[in-house]
Amino acid sequence: MFAVVRTGGKQYRVAAGDKIAVEKLAGEAGETITLGDILLAGEDGGLADVAGVTVSAEIIAQAKSEKVIVFKKRRRHNYRRKNGHRQQLTLLRILSVGKA
Repeated sequence: MFAVVRTGGKQYRVAAGDKIAVEKLAGEAGETITLGDILLAGEDGGLADVAGVTVSAEIIAQAKSEKVIVFKKRRRHNYRRKNGHRQQLTLLRILSVGKA
């Protein structure tokens, strides 16, 4: 069975055993959480009723993504600014997708 869940403003298609990286969620490594906002569910090529479907996941780690470089420049004005950003991520292992 699979489900499409929304977390951190993004949508993810998940099934049992999948590993995904999502925007930072509260919790420590090893804790089990339930992803609440389920948009779609299905199994065996067909769609299933979303009511009563739960997705449980285990937090693997709290991490940071790759660095994104922000560089600003105005030509002929000796203006240069270099900045970097690393987004906070939570790595999840999907334990189960199914009816409650």
